[in-house]
Amino acid sequence: MDDTQIFLGIESSCDDTAAAMVTGGRRILSSIVSSQTALHADFGGVVPEIAARAHAERLDLVVEQALSRAGVALRDVTAVAVTAGPGLIGGVMAGVMCAKGIAAGAGLPLIGVNHLAGHALTPRLTDGIGFPYLMLLVSGGHCQFLRVDGPQDFIRLGGTIDDAPGEAFDKLAKLLALPQPGGPSVEAEAATGDPDRFPLPRPLLDRPGCDLSFSGLKTAALRLRDQLIADQGGLRQTDRADLCAAFQGAVAEVLAEKSRRALAASPVPVLAVAGGVAANRTIRAALEQVARDAGVRFLAPPLALCTDNGAMIAWAGAELFTLGHRDGMDLAARPRWPLDRDAAPMLGGGKKGAKA
Repeated sequence: MDDTQIFLGIESSCDDTAAAMVTGGRRILSSIVSSQTALHADFGGVVPEIAARAHAERLDLVVEQALSRAGVALRDVTAVAVTAGPGLIGGVMAGVMCAKGIAAGAGLPLIGVNHLAGHALTPRLTDGIGFPYLMLLVSGGHCQFLRVDGPQDFIRLGGTIDDAPGEAFDKLAKLLALPQPGGPSVEAEAATGDPDRFPLPRPLLDRPGCDLSFSGLKTAALRLRDQLIADQGGLRQTDRADLCAAFQGAVAEVLAEKSRRALAASPVPVLAVAGGVAANRTIRAALEQVARDAGVRFLAPPLALCTDNGAMIAWAGAELFTLGHRDGMDLAARPRWPLDRDAAPMLGGGKKGAKA
């Protein structure tokens, strides 16, 4: 692709309002993310109505900041790329309407991007890898194994049938009165814990295939917590640390084993991982070991590009633009948008299933 081409990417599928400027030569000129964590802190999770309103208030500001930080004017932009789904529909609609306004006002091409494709194509932005490769998307809203054969060519090898791992971490943190978001809190608590003290289940390891389930693991942790409270009148700090370590270890073991199966089913030279849960050191170490055992390269983009951001949307838009893809003003926001359209729908998706 041409490095003189500049793509504006807009992301608003959950609780981060983001915009970025990326060139066709893989240079990130700017990446602005406005977090809504403080807005949702008192509710124990993302409130869709609050998120949508915040996106509408912030989108023009983050786009203006992205342009300013990059030193780019709208007349220099090649195309506008925007997350058109899947996600919380109010936020997705806000982003799509903002992108339509910019594209119409500046006379620019409009490109609707699948949010999951943005994550899946990030290793090409950061490391310039070729096709095919195996991508594990693992975060609060989604978890699936994808063989990536092209910018629009994805084969789903497996995914969660209920909660995503990040959602399970958030729920465990809530059960143990730890701060949100749950992933970093559970990891910090687990650092001093004994992962072998509590024998938590490893869901679906006794069944073939690459599908995952984390709802039963969460329920087991709840019952264990309640039993500890009933037996000793409360939770000690060591109990909390040991439970977090056991939970984290169970998730890591399940993801590692399912990754082995995915690589065996579809041998590729690279195992890539993206999503907020990829920042967990225990899980990352387990996945790195799987890659070493299989003799493939392990690749995890920087954390800022693993979580939701505008740069991945801009890059996915650049890939689609090169293929000749353009959208009209009838581009619709979609709450669900599977990457592999030939795969059977997953059985469930948890509370955040719109992104799965």
